[in-house]
Amino acid sequence: MEIGEIADARKNVIKADAAWDIIKNIKTLHVGKGKKNVVFAPDADFRDEILKVTLGRTGNLRAPALRIGKRMYVGYNDTMYEELIG
Repeated sequence: MEIGEIADARKNVIKADAAWDIIKNIKTLHVGKGKKNVVFAPDADFRDEILKVTLGRTGNLRAPALRIGKRMYVGYNDTMYEELIG
């Protein structure tokens, strides 16, 4: 796998509107938090619901965030990443 871009979330803050600009153009969004793994097909009708789970307490896009082709993985969940490298 080739890494195209690496960004430090502390230096390159991604707020709600910028996060949505990234998310709206992907096909599948996987969000991991603790033992939960939620999958979305981004749709503008569910923008607020999607941003609620992808943004952290500070209003920034949660880390880690990986975009692989038309898929995106936000947050951390063991099962989600095991399936990714599977």
